[in-house]
Amino acid sequence: MATHEPHHATPQAGGTPDPAPGRPTDASTGGSPDQPYDPTFFARRASSFGAVAAAYAEHRPDYPEAGLRWGLEPAVTRGGATLDVLDLGAGTGKLTASLVALGHRVTAVEPDPGMLAELRARVPAATALAGGAEEIPLPDASVDAVAVGQAFHWFDQERALPEIARVLRPGGALTALWNTDDDRIDWIAEIGRIVGNRLPFEQWSPRPRIDPHPRYSPVRRADFPHRQPRTVDSLIATVATHSHVLVREPDQQADVLGRVRTLLESRPETSGGVFDLQLVTRVQRCVRIG
Repeated sequence: MATHEPHHATPQAGGTPDPAPGRPTDASTGGSPDQPYDPTFFARRASSFGAVAAAYAEHRPDYPEAGLRWGLEPAVTRGGATLDVLDLGAGTGKLTASLVALGHRVTAVEPDPGMLAELRARVPAATALAGGAEEIPLPDASVDAVAVGQAFHWFDQERALPEIARVLRPGGALTALWNTDDDRIDWIAEIGRIVGNRLPFEQWSPRPRIDPHPRYSPVRRADFPHRQPRTVDSLIATVATHSHVLVREPDQQADVLGRVRTLLESRPETSGGVFDLQLVTRVQRCVRIG
């Protein structure tokens, strides 16, 4: 399950400046005050999704249209309604499909072969390329916007931010989106406790934010309500696609997922068939300067 943010807010027009970061975390390593950096564990988490690409594509949530439009707004204002957009760290194409549906010309870049194969099968309208945020296989100044869904926290920002600036046209937008469970709802918070992922959004390890950089305008942020229809079985399948579950031993995975099932089957809100998993989507955006 996604790591939780305890206090969410519906965005106001134009969003708000991102708050000053707290105690620093190493963006390239994923360390935090609560979770010392372990390079082997970080690498396992970052590379764990390809083996479950089909399940990821089926069970992970998409992104709210309002949040995506807000993230792309500076590029649309500058370049018009139809943009050349790079979906970076595109995974199986959850965000890619939304960008295509909005009418944009989309190039999706993803390093994992399993995820990339799933993306190509599910979103044939996009151009799908192998590559990563630190070495993007596109020419200079070739896109109006770069969008990143649930992946920016895996990037080495010291290398990725200049590389993203290289492929963005001047005035182009960089936007990053994260879905996080709304743990103001008690049964959602209890699942977080079972899974063992208790850090607030700002303390995720690795860090979920676009760092300030001289090639970009100040980062702005807005939160958008979102929801995903689920059943007991499909929510358990969703939980099973998250990296901190994927890297556990099989008996540990079975224990965690079994406890989640017991909870869901015991709650009137979730035991009767289809229910909504309440989410909040955090969106950040900035503009390439120059």
